[in-house]
Amino acid sequence: MDIVSSLPDFVGTKKRGQPAWQESIKNAIRDPVELCRALDLPSATTASATGAAGQFTVFVPREFLTKMKRGDPHDPLLRQVLPTFAELDSRPDFSADPVGDQSAMLLPGLLQKYEQRVLLVTTGACAVHCRYCFRRHFPYSQTPPDTRLWTQAVERIAADSSIREVLLSGGDPLTVRDELLAQLVRQLSHISHLRRLRLHTRLPIVIPQRVTNELVAWLRGTRLTPVVVVHANHPAELCQEVITSLGRLIDHGIPVLNQAVLLRGVNDDVDTLARLCERLVDARVMPYYLHQLDRVAGAAHFEVDVQRGQQLIEQLRQRLPGYAVPRYVVEMPGADSKTLLAG
Repeated sequence: MDIVSSLPDFVGTKKRGQPAWQESIKNAIRDPVELCRALDLPSATTASATGAAGQFTVFVPREFLTKMKRGDPHDPLLRQVLPTFAELDSRPDFSADPVGDQSAMLLPGLLQKYEQRVLLVTTGACAVHCRYCFRRHFPYSQTPPDTRLWTQAVERIAADSSIREVLLSGGDPLTVRDELLAQLVRQLSHISHLRRLRLHTRLPIVIPQRVTNELVAWLRGTRLTPVVVVHANHPAELCQEVITSLGRLIDHGIPVLNQAVLLRGVNDDVDTLARLCERLVDARVMPYYLHQLDRVAGAAHFEVDVQRGQQLIEQLRQRLPGYAVPRYVVEMPGADSKTLLAG
């Protein structure tokens, strides 16, 4: 089953009528010096960012940048994307593959960790480089955004009647153009035993104009039940433009859930988490998971003690209605599901 006959650019070069979100990706900040200069950060911060960026490059959309406080190297949104010397610290209990992606790979880019579900790494591209990303060391060069690999994955899924759900992940699948995603989903929808399509993405949070008419159309047009899972860690990420974009999905009957990561210096206090959960609920987005940090090499400085995380969930229970409290989970390699820590 050929999805397309050739491989076009996934993000693409400048074209007439190019969508605004593609322009945003094209114009994103890729230089740590430029990032620090844009926010008037101290020279020591610039030196640290420059020294650590070689381990994992900088990529920050300017829409996300506008939500950060100028002159504040501790801004919680900046902290998520700013390289620091702390990333160079080596910890034996932090690894390049903390969640066992490699051992779960059925084919290049196709993973299965849990029954009835598979995950397709549609692309290695992302619209923001989060410094705590559990796939910051993933061998994307071995799973390029090649439609031939998509075809192999579709054929493997079609051959296994136990699979009910496909997760599109990456990178970020929404860095792929809508026409290509629509073609992939059409192929998946022809597999009779598939029922659900889950899309894991950060793009509507960092580039809200990514929620296009075309995106809504192919999500609504498939017979598969679509679910969109976004990723916001701090209430400041949920500006009105983001809420409006998420609302377009919800208004068209597409459920939207949020997964956050518990991060030191970003959201490891009850006031911040409560405001995040309330803002999500007010936007009709379900606070789904609060993840314990995946122990990926270079991110140890973000880790919050599990006992502290459990205390925070208990404090949220006292403050918020039950439906507004996320489940606190950790992903353990080889486990049959996420491990519930509290919720």
